[in-house]
Amino acid sequence: MLLVVLAFTGIYWVAGPAGADPDNSGSQTGTEPSALCSSGEAASLDEDGNCMVDDEKLPAAVEKNRVSVNLTWLIVAGALVFFMQAGFAMVETGFTRAKNAAHVVMTNYMVFALAALGFMAFGFAFMFGNLADIPTIGFKQFGEPLVQVGGWQFLSGGGWFLGGAAYDVGVLAFFFFQLMFMDTMATIPTGAMAERWKFSAFCVFALFAGAFIYPIIGNWVWGGGWLANLGVNWGLGNGALDFAGSGVVHAVGGITGLMGAIVIGPRRGKYNKDGSANAMPAHNVPMGLFGTIILFFGWIGFNGGSTFGASDFRFTVVIANTILAGCMGAVAAMLVTKAKFGKYDPSMAANGGLAGLVAVTAPCAFVAPWAALVIGGIGGVIVVFSILFVDRLKVDDPVGAVSVHGVCGLWGVIALGIFADGSYALGANSSGEVAPVEGVIMGKFGQIGAQLVYAVTLVVVIGVVTYLFFRIQDRIQGIRSTPEDELQGLDIPEMGVEAYPRELEVSPGVYASHPPVRGAAADPLDVTTGPTAGV
Repeated sequence: MLLVVLAFTGIYWVAGPAGADPDNSGSQTGTEPSALCSSGEAASLDEDGNCMVDDEKLPAAVEKNRVSVNLTWLIVAGALVFFMQAGFAMVETGFTRAKNAAHVVMTNYMVFALAALGFMAFGFAFMFGNLADIPTIGFKQFGEPLVQVGGWQFLSGGGWFLGGAAYDVGVLAFFFFQLMFMDTMATIPTGAMAERWKFSAFCVFALFAGAFIYPIIGNWVWGGGWLANLGVNWGLGNGALDFAGSGVVHAVGGITGLMGAIVIGPRRGKYNKDGSANAMPAHNVPMGLFGTIILFFGWIGFNGGSTFGASDFRFTVVIANTILAGCMGAVAAMLVTKAKFGKYDPSMAANGGLAGLVAVTAPCAFVAPWAALVIGGIGGVIVVFSILFVDRLKVDDPVGAVSVHGVCGLWGVIALGIFADGSYALGANSSGEVAPVEGVIMGKFGQIGAQLVYAVTLVVVIGVVTYLFFRIQDRIQGIRSTPEDELQGLDIPEMGVEAYPRELEVSPGVYASHPPVRGAAADPLDVTTGPTAGV
């Protein structure tokens, strides 16, 4: 305990105490109208003693209210994004096998707690320390470039453990919102690596994901890094853009999950010696579909909140586009699976809806509703064929996370450069000005160039970093559960509990608990433990 106290004391000393500059009480953010009268600077009292604000000072008088409304929207949107964690947990648990249900839902629960600590300690500073002020929420720059080569920034720094200038009401509101995005990225690999990931190894990954994996691309695109400045430095449109994270969040998570699935290997019994695959059915399809509905709901905050304030009315367009793309993705995937397999596959329909949501997340603020339908529909088609292709490569992804988030995330990044219609401005062009974003449909090709550089960077950088991470971790710690534990199911060996305790009727109306049956084929009630499960 003494060592922990000393460590935190040292970190606080390095970060620096909060001085007069950070506004940790909110008193300096905006101006209360009543304060204007007491100061006498912008208002006066009428003969009845009522405060009269001078017309030219009115903007200052309403600033406090404007900022407070925007902060409220940001926090509410962040809460919606946090609720998505329940959706992810239900999708992944429902679409995997019963004997691993407690383990899968535990990874979805603990990934937030663990990754949040890494993000709070280091990741947030790496990602946003040098971000320019955001007046709509009172956010003030709290760090400086940490790794910079010429005019290209690669990481920020400062405000470690949310100390120093990061101890500020606007900064902490922004931290809360971004924390939820980080959690989404870190959650995605738990689906791709489900049912064989050793829990202790997962815990190390969660910390590393929040502290470093997510902030790399996040800084380059959202934190003022080199990809964001492709417009200024290379004349490529307005620089790499990603409104709410098709790339920063979803593609990063999907590519990380792909590398993890490659290193950890397929589940026992998934593939035969001749290369054919064995089905390992979902144990609770309704749970998976209900989780998908929760994700639709949470995505309203995920994309809509990325305006960073209700005062940017574009959030209505963003939300409408988001829902339309998700619906079109679900319909497209359902029709493709019906045409290809003769059945309306619920899990594919769910993944199609999520694929549409992922794909529109980057371009949702820059496109018209008709384009959102096209983007989501293409995502719904892509995800079906991508899942089949990944399976043919013998990469075992139990819930289709690589395809939904990785492949369709990359599609969303590229789609922005195609369908942006010039109705919304963001980023900076070669003149350093914030200008309307125009894609190929407007006859402009600079933005698609920036988006392609961004997509290639995602694949190369995140692919190499995460592959090396999992390889090194596997060599040092081992990332896979034992064959015996995997055969039995990870609930009892690693969690010490079953998700669904079974009971035995010993007399009419009287039940007694009994231990789980050991062995793969011994339980006729468990369709997930058939003859191939223990191969």
